[in-house]
Amino acid sequence: MSSTRVFLLASGLARLIERERAGKLVRQGYFPEHSTRSMHVQVTGDTGHLVLASHSANGPREEATEISPAQAEALLGLTAGQIEYLSIVVDLGDHVAVLQRFVTPGPLDLVSVAFKHDKEAGEFQPPAWFGPEVSADPSYRLRAIAVDGLPSGPEGEASNAALHSLLDALDHADQETEPHPIRQSRAPASSGFAFDAEDEDERYGLTIEDSVIRDLARSLQPPRR
Repeated sequence: MSSTRVFLLASGLARLIERERAGKLVRQGYFPEHSTRSMHVQVTGDTGHLVLASHSANGPREEATEISPAQAEALLGLTAGQIEYLSIVVDLGDHVAVLQRFVTPGPLDLVSVAFKHDKEAGEFQPPAWFGPEVSADPSYRLRAIAVDGLPSGPEGEASNAALHSLLDALDHADQETEPHPIRQSRAPASSGFAFDAEDEDERYGLTIEDSVIRDLARSLQPPRR
């Protein structure tokens, strides 16, 4: 089963990565979650997606429907909570890390690494520039940050060893003669690092059903040429 490990990152190190690497601004809005499914809207640049995640014993499965920017903006206004962050990819050699520099609801820097198998995730040794791991803390899930606000955990700290480790990682990527292009999938990146089972319909008082919104998005999707 695939999994993702998430770590805090010192803001100074995150700022250095932002200066050295281009990123994409991502906005996500989350609808109330059901016990078996959840939904969110994601806008990356000029591209919008409506993402339905189904929860089962075999793990989460996401289906993304591309929608127009106008449709995405309209749906964002109906969500229970929103986040906005700059997403930056950092090549670690054997793995790829993704930095998320949050703008909304406030400043926070996270770095995550996705794995195809749990065994691979368990064997991963984070580099020195990674901060404390927060993978098991549900308050650091993207949905939780959007709905409940920033976590109250400690901030990442930048040591001299961490700075040198990060500079080495950036230099290693720059020295590659043929940079590997980042594969862009049609569906957006995963909406979070784990899925909550709590039903939030009554908590937020929203009555929009996931299936209705999904069908609406598909009906409004531009015809293929």
